[in-house]
Amino acid sequence: MNTWFTKNLGDAMLAGESLAAIKALFLGEYEKAGQPKEMAVFIRHESEGRLHCEVRIYFSPSSVMAATAVNAIPCAKPVPGELDLLAGSRDAWPIFFTECTG
Repeated sequence: MNTWFTKNLGDAMLAGESLAAIKALFLGEYEKAGQPKEMAVFIRHESEGRLHCEVRIYFSPSSVMAATAVNAIPCAKPVPGELDLLAGSRDAWPIFFTECTG
């Protein structure tokens, strides 16, 4: 499966509680799966010209169980610019974003 998933958490000032809950849910699934390198959640603050930014999280394809649990929707693989790892292995970067490893 190569499908990524995304969830918009809305205004960054109000997203903290949702973000913490999603991270905890993901970490539980990550532990159950044996901490695979391909399982990761990334975060980006997006403003698109607006005054306030929104928090958007991206679940790697191996994170489908956590993504489904929070009603994330399928999306294209995110562009790595301004993307940060929220949870999972740092080894996920070169697996998914080879353009960032050279």
